[in-house]
Amino acid sequence: MNKILVSACLMGHAVRYDGNSKPLVHPAIDRWREEGRLVTICPEMSAGMAVPRPPAEIEGGATGEDVLAGIARVIERAGGDVTAEFLQAAENALALAEETGCRYALLIDGSPSCGSGFIYDGSFSGARHTGHGVTAALLQQAGIEVYSDREIDRLVERLKTAD
Repeated sequence: MNKILVSACLMGHAVRYDGNSKPLVHPAIDRWREEGRLVTICPEMSAGMAVPRPPAEIEGGATGEDVLAGIARVIERAGGDVTAEFLQAAENALALAEETGCRYALLIDGSPSCGSGFIYDGSFSGARHTGHGVTAALLQQAGIEVYSDREIDRLVERLKTAD
């Protein structure tokens, strides 16, 4: 059975930067939990980041791939550089996925770590663009299929052919 790495905030854990959760309610979540498929992580917390913590975005409209390549940074609203923490978070998520046999990831969209459909542009204005967060980018580079919370039905269909 293929396992799924899932963002802790989607599982109802209050780990988001603002101290909240964003539970994903879907029949597949309950079924996957019962089957023992879900492996939960908050990448930022795994890297020692606090809850709550200052909002952070990838600077200059760049992407997680750019951060991994060393050509962009993850910056807090007040200007603090948290790139190292986000890189560690991505490495921790990949290590957990590999240790537990996760071939898929279901991650919260918009996050500078977990975003896979869109991320914010670094201006802290609410503007967003297509792109991956740092963790989502690293997981994809390692061959793990990444789905956003808005794509859960696509993941359900994918798993029908994978198991």
